[in-house]
Amino acid sequence: MKERRSALDLGFDIFIYMFYGLFTLLCVFPFYYIFINTISSNDLVGAAQIMFVPRGIHFSNYVNVLKLRLLPNALVITLLRTILGTALNVLCTAFVGYSVSRRELWGRKWVYRFFIVTMYFNAGIVAGYLNMQRLHLTNNFLVYIIGVISVFNLILVKTYIESVPESLHESAEIDGAGYLHIFFRIMLPLCTPILATIAIFTAVGHWNSFMDTVMYIRDQRLFTLQYILWQYFNEAEQLARNIQLMLASGGTVSAPAVTLTSTAVKMTVAMVITLPVLCVYPFFQKYFVRGIMIGAVKG
Repeated sequence: MKERRSALDLGFDIFIYMFYGLFTLLCVFPFYYIFINTISSNDLVGAAQIMFVPRGIHFSNYVNVLKLRLLPNALVITLLRTILGTALNVLCTAFVGYSVSRRELWGRKWVYRFFIVTMYFNAGIVAGYLNMQRLHLTNNFLVYIIGVISVFNLILVKTYIESVPESLHESAEIDGAGYLHIFFRIMLPLCTPILATIAIFTAVGHWNSFMDTVMYIRDQRLFTLQYILWQYFNEAEQLARNIQLMLASGGTVSAPAVTLTSTAVKMTVAMVITLPVLCVYPFFQKYFVRGIMIGAVKG
């Protein structure tokens, strides 16, 4: 039977759709604004005449920015740290979460509490740097992926695994399966939603991180995209002049409408670094929502 709804219900629905529609526009507009400014005439962008519709469309900003020194190598380093760091973090966090969820593990409560304490207390930046230096991890790619366990993610995984029926584990043990066999063949497939969730958290964290580069890396070959972005933001005006000189020395000078400016450099580099995350996230969104909801059933 078709439910009859009152005018108040319809009015409330309209309000909700309008509110969330406006909220969505507020979230999307900054990305749209940056994008249309990267493909519009740089003269108009510099005069702040681009607001809602691109004008004088061109893509030379992206071509010129991708020619910047260190950017291709930084892209490779960032991709490597994101892929390897995410894989190690997800695997190790899942294994530790499974381990501390087993009641037969001796001292599991103390082990779990030991991990929780590290969320609130640490030795500080100076001690952390000295520790990395003594371990010969400064100017070393391993410094990017050495933190293989996130305590927040560990809580999510442990809570999720505890929601899996214990009968599955007992059935596997009766069939002769060991802990590693149960973990890789049963628990990992069942934990796909929560693992995809923490994979998003970890991958975005690796992609956006640059403080570890600031503190531990001096070798330009190990610079990450975000660190390069930070440098380019601070040196955007000089960078724009250098690119113009490079283009002029090559025998081709850009037209006034596409002459690279500091604003164009900032917006284009920001877009180049942001686009990969925006493209990947929609494919993991369903796992993200499901994993957060199920992982949060038990506090």
